[in-house]
Amino acid sequence: MANGDLESRGGTKSRGNDFPSPYYSSPYYAESTETQWTSWLVPLIVVANVAMFVGIMFVNNCPKNNFGFEGDCVARFLGRLSFEPLKENPLFGPSSSTLEKMGGLEWNKVVDEHQGWRLVTCVWLHAGVIHLLANMLSLVFIGIRLEQQFGFVRVGLIYLLSGLGGSILSSLFIQSSISVGASGALFGLLGAMLSELLTNWTIYANKAAALFTLVIIVVINLAVGILPHVDNFAHIGGFLTGFLLGFVLLLRPQFGWVERQHLPAEARVKSKYTAYQYVFWMIALVLLIVGFAVGLVMLFRGENANDHCSWCHYLSCVPTSRWKCNN
Repeated sequence: MANGDLESRGGTKSRGNDFPSPYYSSPYYAESTETQWTSWLVPLIVVANVAMFVGIMFVNNCPKNNFGFEGDCVARFLGRLSFEPLKENPLFGPSSSTLEKMGGLEWNKVVDEHQGWRLVTCVWLHAGVIHLLANMLSLVFIGIRLEQQFGFVRVGLIYLLSGLGGSILSSLFIQSSISVGASGALFGLLGAMLSELLTNWTIYANKAAALFTLVIIVVINLAVGILPHVDNFAHIGGFLTGFLLGFVLLLRPQFGWVERQHLPAEARVKSKYTAYQYVFWMIALVLLIVGFAVGLVMLFRGENANDHCSWCHYLSCVPTSRWKCNN
């Protein structure tokens, strides 16, 4: 990072520090006889993110590569793993040049140099220890409960595709900064929780309380994204992707169908899914396919989505007398 601090124009765009968001199922969900899965994928993702951050700091090697223009390395006793000066990176992490080298999301690299793989690799990078801890705590609170209920395949697909969706939307709107972080994927899990509640509405008790809780969590987290230096487009893209994937991947059978073996032989058995669940499934699948197709075509054609939406930049940062927006 040559100019300014880590979050300035030309620096790194952090994908936010999300609030831990527990999965509020116990008070609200009418428990059935479904099998509880053992959560191993979410802990593995956490370990992978931590290992990746350690590797990035090793490559960054502040004592060798920092020339003292912005101050001394922080925690020099860590050797190669010491952090960049706080003026350069206040999140206790590497330089933006290291993040770029390791796969950070940068528009011109994706479009002009055809490095589309950055849309995925950026999800596994973090701008600093604070950024990493906030995201991993959120992942543990959200992801483990979801994996226990739906298994690693569906939760893994939601996590990966939501991260990709967040990267695509971020690239379309923010083209002057490097963006890193797992927040798009985390918002995807949050969106999937909301659509799971809606599509499985009939099997929940205290529906209003469950819906109100989730909506408040979503609103608070998205509101944080309008602060400067936070990539709210990654949040929004990940949330919308996860919200649609929840309708497709997180359907639960009707309670009557699950309990059919306990009913008398002459009793009429309900169908496995309701009509509205099938409708949601079809609409969400079509919107997912169209959304990804349009987003990728626009991105690789080099279009700037801000040209098609003059007010959308306010979704990521609202300028005030206290701060300016660089995106």
